[in-house]
Amino acid sequence: MMIIESAKNQKVKDWKKLQTRKGREKAQSYLIEGPHIVEEAAKFEAPIIEVIVTEGNDVSIYPFKERPVVYTVTEKVMQELTDTETPQGIMAVCEMVDPHFPSAGRFLLLDAIQDPGNLGTMIRTADSAGYDGILLGHGTVDAYNSKVLRSTQGSIYHLPVKKADLVEEVQKLKELNMPIYATEVSGGTPYDDLKGRSQFAVILGNEANGVSEELQNLADENVYIPIYGKAESLNVAVAAGILMYGLLPS
Repeated sequence: MMIIESAKNQKVKDWKKLQTRKGREKAQSYLIEGPHIVEEAAKFEAPIIEVIVTEGNDVSIYPFKERPVVYTVTEKVMQELTDTETPQGIMAVCEMVDPHFPSAGRFLLLDAIQDPGNLGTMIRTADSAGYDGILLGHGTVDAYNSKVLRSTQGSIYHLPVKKADLVEEVQKLKELNMPIYATEVSGGTPYDDLKGRSQFAVILGNEANGVSEELQNLADENVYIPIYGKAESLNVAVAAGILMYGLLPS
């Protein structure tokens, strides 16, 4: 166990670079924070490279397949590494991996989702609803953003989530006779007319602009959630939850 007391230490500087998308992509690694997500990462055998703890935190309670390098840091150093008001005492550095993505199942495709909380919530909901994978299109917030990771509550390790060209992926899925549903604010088919399929992909779009016209044109059905009150639209993460459960077989 190594002890680091200064924020000027090179290891701390390297970890801080993982706070940015550019830094994560260059290092091909990312930071997670908190006992629950570290436990989930260990339980589902995510490639954990290093663990960072403040004094008094016991790393032996976590189910690491292989014991990672452990660094003990001061509270001040930990504060440098987190964007939360109250650090949780444990962080880990995980290697990025390209997850295996199944060729059949129920998939969520996300077109330029920009809000980290929305993305994290959708990943967690897809996990809860038993979906088989999530594809993140161009313009979508980084899945390894700290706010996204916190919002997933560990679900990021329960199903494959990967970046992709959605136009290419939709075309591949259509070749496999996979039904493709794209969301619209109004018009198209009410979502509850489509339930009962065991395999399909549903596309949700940007918070302000919705699904791109190109993807809507590729879809087999454009679907909508009826709104009975005076709201113009639903939050995209709420809409995703309704659709993901609503399209499942009864």
